[in-house]
Amino acid sequence: MSGGRKGLLRLALVSVGAFAFTFSLVPLYRIACEKVFGIRLSGAPADARVAAAGSGGEERWVTVEFDGSVNPKLPWSFRPSETRMRVKVGEPYETTYHARNEADRPIVGSATPSVAPARASGYFLKTECFCFTAQTLHAGEEREMPVRFIIDPALPRDVKTITLSYTFFKNDVLTERAQAQVQAAPHPSAGASLAAL
Repeated sequence: MSGGRKGLLRLALVSVGAFAFTFSLVPLYRIACEKVFGIRLSGAPADARVAAAGSGGEERWVTVEFDGSVNPKLPWSFRPSETRMRVKVGEPYETTYHARNEADRPIVGSATPSVAPARASGYFLKTECFCFTAQTLHAGEEREMPVRFIIDPALPRDVKTITLSYTFFKNDVLTERAQAQVQAAPHPSAGASLAAL
């Protein structure tokens, strides 16, 4: 086999490997959420799945408490917009968390969720969450971050209160990239002074 063909074959194998790795990230994320963090992600739209499961007729209500904290290395303030909510099991709800970057530079944070009691975590279905991706806040920036969720009707009957808690951690690698991009960006005042020359 000639050198050109070997190189082409290697390139094709690397491309296939990269595609397979990228394709496997979704199931790996799902496994991490379910096994490591104890949070079940539905394969079907949560509204439809829970509606099908919850058509038993009986109304059931639980209290969801919200908590938020930041790791000391992250110069953010972070708190839930409301600390508790009474929700009907099987119905979709939304709440928000408020975050503010107290630093004078962009910072990227990643949120780690937890649900208590632990046995309720498999019944707390998040359909949208800021914890699914890293969050970038520029210097002094504030943001309301939504969480949409449904409590699965199969939640054990003796669970009356569920606590959803997030801890934000600084993502050092992405923070360095964000800060490098800000430093590399041309400053508008520099362009104006050059134009005046």
